[in-house]
Parts: sequence; structure tokens; C-alpha cells
Amino acid sequence: MDINPAQPRIIELTEYENKSFQLDEIPDLAAIELYDKYKIQVDIEFPTYTTREHWKLQAKGWVGYIAVTPELHLKINPKVPIQNLFGMLEYAYNLKGFRFLEGLMDCESLEEFYNNLAQILAHKVLEQCRKGLYRTYLPKTQQLSYVRGRLDVQQVIQKPWNVKLKCDYEEHTADIKENQILAWTLYIIGRSSLCSERVSPTVRKAYHALQGLITLQPCSAEDCIERQYNRLNEDYRLLHNLCRFFLEHISPSHERGNYKTLPFLVDMAHLYELFVAEWLQKNTPEGYFFKQQHPIEISQNRHFIIDILLCDAATGKTIAVLDTKYKAPERAENTDIHQMISYANTTKCKQAFLIYPKDLTEPLDMKSDQIRVRSLTFSLDDNLDRTGQTFLKNLFLFFEYSQNSHR
Repeated sequence: MDINPAQPRIIELTEYENKSFQLDEIPDLAAIELYDKYKIQVDIEFPTYTTREHWKLQAKGWVGYIAVTPELHLKINPKVPIQNLFGMLEYAYNLKGFRFLEGLMDCESLEEFYNNLAQILAHKVLEQCRKGLYRTYLPKTQQLSYVRGRLDVQQVIQKPWNVKLKCDYEEHTADIKENQILAWTLYIIGRSSLCSERVSPTVRKAYHALQGLITLQPCSAEDCIERQYNRLNEDYRLLHNLCRFFLEHISPSHERGNYKTLPFLVDMAHLYELFVAEWLQKNTPEGYFFKQQHPIEISQNRHFIIDILLCDAATGKTIAVLDTKYKAPERAENTDIHQMISYANTTKCKQAFLIYPKDLTEPLDMKSDQIRVRSLTFSLDDNLDRTGQTFLKNLFLFFEYSQNSHR
């Protein structure tokens, strides 16, 4: 069978997997690009006598797709089941419960999921354009040949010869952040290397529907968080959640060299942290509540953020600090243990938990003064809701045991 020379060669890794490649499988230019631009995501060891003249690559907790050069692309597969990766994304980006996502669970690859989600976003933007884009009044100052809004009388007195009148007025416009987020997201999706021939036309159509009305302004995932919604723009909540997913994982901040494509990369540690926090928020037992990303200020120049606090609903007091660790070491690292003791001391609670996706070979259960630090597992290998309930059961069993031991 003839191979189309225009198609790039794709090499595959699985996160945390070490893999060797023949000398001629990775061109020097691609290897240098990987080393220079993606060392956070991939470790690369150049061919030497000790590597038997092979390239050695290891993915470092990221999954996704990198168009390294036009001729060579790198695909990094997740070690978790693909359906559970999608389930994590649903919870992390508040997409759980939307019926249009049900079909995505049948996707067999991250690229397929990406394309289907991009098509959903594009269709929903087109639908919003048909219904009418959200508009609001923005203050504007402009030199006009006629009076509009409030006239700057002081300028007229000082410069009576000026035929242009300085007016302050409010303009009813769709060129606002809510719509700029949509335009920027569609723009970077279009520039990514993952859009298929089936999806690209729809993405382009949606982007062009916004062109002329919306200024193309760089937006970030943070712009999609904690926006204010009302009865006029409630439809945008879902659109912005979808945009946040893409903006978080296709970043123009990645240097691209001379290539026009953008990488699609998911930081699994960050995703695990988001997923666990959102799952707990939606499955909180009665009498408790969880706080996410709780900031603690130690001094004017020193502060840190705790992943999750477990609090008593009646008193508001923190009863445990929880921190996710997307790794599977044999035992908890000392730096992580000291970090949790510091968190517990600062929040004046006695319980601290390190949460891992797999059971530790040597589970942690230690006490430092009055603070107890333990390891728990929120597994990603089975049904996520089932493993979540197991995690909650074990968490509260620890509390019952601690209370009984103090009686």
C-alpha cells in the first residue's frame, strides 16, 4: 500500500512510560524541538553509546498531541481508561449532566473526543448567533460631528474652532468579553493540529459568524471562571465551560518555533486535582461542605493554596485538609508529609490526607504532635462514581475511628 507522503509520521507514548526509538525514527530537528519546547511534558535522551544509539522518551504526566514538526507528530496516551479520562473532564469542567456529551463516551481516542467537543462548541456558537448574541451597554468617548450622549461642554468652550464634538455615550454592543471568549477559542481550535476534515468547516463557519462583530482578543481559561450570568446570558455558562476546556489545554503560550499548529496537552495532575474537588462538591455528605483552592496568607510575601478543605456545616470549622497527588510512588514523600502538617497547623485542624490515584505500596498513617497524616486512594481504574463513594466511605471511617479512639 502506498503511503501518502503529506501525512506526518505519528509516534506514540503512554504517560510515565519509557520508550525507545530507532535512530532514524526521530529526525534531529524534531528531537531538538521536543527538547527545547516541551521538556516539561516529555523527557528525551539523545542517542549515545549507553542508549545503544536509540532515542529514549518518557512522557511526564501529560497526555495529548504535539505537532513537533510538519513531518513528525507525538501522541501521548493516558494511562487511565479513556472513558474515565472523559469522565474526569466532565466533572472538572462542569459538563456533567449535559445530554449531548453522552455520545462522547463512545470515543476511542483523545483526538476523537477533542473533535466531537469542538464540533459541539461550534454548533452551539452558531445556534447562539441565530438566537442573537448577548449585548450590553459599554461607555464610549469619541469625537463626533454630531451630539450623541453627553457633550463635553468644557472642550467646546476651550476649542470652539474644533468642528468635531467630544461626546460621552453608551453603545449597545456585542463586542464584549462574553463573546470575545467564544471568538478566541474558535480561533485557537482552528489553529490546532487536531481538527479533522469533518469538523474544520463547522469551526470556521462559527468563527466567521462572529467576525466583524467581535474583536479578536486573547483570552485565558481564567476569563471563563466565575463570570456573572443572568436570564439574558445564562446560555453562555455552558459555552464558557466548553471554552475553558480548550483554553486550558491549547495554549498559544507554548512556543511553536516556525510551525503554525498549536499543541493540545492535558496536565493530568491538574485535571486530577480539579476532578476530585468537583466530584466531592457534587457528592458532599450531609453535615459537611468542601472548599476548593483555599488561599492561606502566612505573611505579606508568603502564601499558599490548599487543594481541598473539609469543613463542618454547623460550625464552619475546618476538620481536615486534603491534597491530591497524581503519582503512584511506593510511599509518601517526606516533602508532601511536611506540607500537609504545615497546612493542618495553619488551618488549626488535626487531620490531613494525601490522595493518590492508586494504593501506595506502603500506606501512610503517622502522627506529628496532634496532627495525623494519612494516605487515601481515589482510584481512576474503575467507575468513577463507584470509586468516589469508596473514597468517601474510607475518609469518614478514619474520622469515626479517630473519634472512638479519643473516648
